[in-house]
Amino acid sequence: MSIATLLPLAIKISLTLAVLGLGLKASASDALYLFRRPNQLLRAVLSMDVIVPLIAIGLAAGFVVDAPVKIALVTLALAPLPATFYKKPLKAGGKVSYTVGLFVAITLIAVVFIPFALNMLSRATGIAMQMSSSAVWALVFWSLLVPLVVGLVIHQFAATFAERAAKPVAQVADVLLLVAIIPILFRVLPVVWSLVGNGTVLIMIVMAVLALATGHLLGGPDPEDRTVLALASSVRHPGIAIAIAHLNFPDQKLAAAAVVLYVLVSAIVSAPYIKWVAGHHPKGLGQVSPRSA
Repeated sequence: MSIATLLPLAIKISLTLAVLGLGLKASASDALYLFRRPNQLLRAVLSMDVIVPLIAIGLAAGFVVDAPVKIALVTLALAPLPATFYKKPLKAGGKVSYTVGLFVAITLIAVVFIPFALNMLSRATGIAMQMSSSAVWALVFWSLLVPLVVGLVIHQFAATFAERAAKPVAQVADVLLLVAIIPILFRVLPVVWSLVGNGTVLIMIVMAVLALATGHLLGGPDPEDRTVLALASSVRHPGIAIAIAHLNFPDQKLAAAAVVLYVLVSAIVSAPYIKWVAGHHPKGLGQVSPRSA
């Protein structure tokens, strides 16, 4: 087996373990948290699946010249949460219940949302864009839902073991991801660098900031929930974004590099936001708040 085959496999295993680690920390009640709170669920969907995509489309249509960057912005806006999303909100004091509930809800909604949104974009732009529900379901099912459900089941029947196992599983996921991602980053960085200096970074900063602000404003009265939704609105799933871009625009090789660039930009932009949250709610930073009923 070649390195080219091993690296993507290592990333897939890492992301699967990351979701498994989240599931090991959570209960079935956590997974259904937002479905039992429709107002909070509606605000989350409005932020992540309506306003942020509209922001991305507006920036792509009004300010971006390069086609690969336009594709990256739009496909990222359509992609659900990445497997590693939950770590920043929990470190910033987010509740396990809200974080897991948001992860589950947005993941399930993505199965319907992505094909629908692509169809709407196709009609609006006149560009043929598609990704079948079955293709979206396969991505979501195997990379997100299966490991999450496995973790939840283990937690349900062996809670003590699950709590102990969650941390080492997450650590193994981190190590695998680091080992796999470094060679890939070195390979794509020259391409990513070619996008720097033409206004692309500024546009991506604007998108990340507006997404953070949207989630923060729609997160509700609880400061912990606002932090989680802000970070969730800003981060997207690069793997699914690249898959959508490759399926619909196979000739645009720079689109994947632009996706990687946004992931880096959003991570940098979210750092001062997390510090700001810590300054206003110092007790929450670095601790996991108790679960809500």
